[in-house]
Amino acid sequence: MKVILRNPRREVEVAGGRRVKDVLRELDILPETVLVIRGDELITADQVVRDADTIELRPVMSGGAR
Repeated sequence: MKVILRNPRREVEVAGGRRVKDVLRELDILPETVLVIRGDELITADQVVRDADTIELRPVMSGGAR
């Protein structure tokens, strides 16, 4: 499975057939710090991703008014 990471942009290959949270654990990424996107859809940490999938991890940004 291909994982596209941002900041810095890079791609890594990992085994699929498991939950998103397991993939994130392998990559040492906290689930609360990223949005996980498969195609045009946000997916949750409990969803299973397959070997043929490509997912994108985008950092969660927050901000606010003064």
